[in-house]
Amino acid sequence: MAAGPTTGGRGTPPRGGVATPAERAGAPAAAAAAKDVLGRRGEDLAVEYLTACGLVVLDRNWRRREGELDIVATDRSRLVVIEVKTRSGHGYGLPAEAVTPAKAARIRRLTQAWLAEHRVRWCEIRFDVVAVLAPPDREPTVEHYEGAF
Repeated sequence: MAAGPTTGGRGTPPRGGVATPAERAGAPAAAAAAKDVLGRRGEDLAVEYLTACGLVVLDRNWRRREGELDIVATDRSRLVVIEVKTRSGHGYGLPAEAVTPAKAARIRRLTQAWLAEHRVRWCEIRFDVVAVLAPPDREPTVEHYEGAF
């Protein structure tokens, strides 16, 4: 008995591994979702690390139209604004390298908005970066750069 053509599911012939435009449109959404999960994991690890170092987290993911402050904390003598950068590998460079001068300037502007919203008139501020490297096959590493910018 001769076999008929195999189907690629839903009664359509196989396309030899070539995705349709509709199938390809789902790929960026899936990649974005994976990036969000990785970023959230990195922020959670950063909070664990910072708390263990004695910082008290005041706010997480504070958002405005211009951007977001990942973590706002205090070491009980100053406000510490922390940018968290997470990578699963070195393909796009080291995590901390992603904090450009433009990004640092945006974080400074957002910090002023945070201070105004919380009616903080004056306090010493330190800007840190926490770099999380979380490869899928190894334990993640956390590096803390105090006073990074």
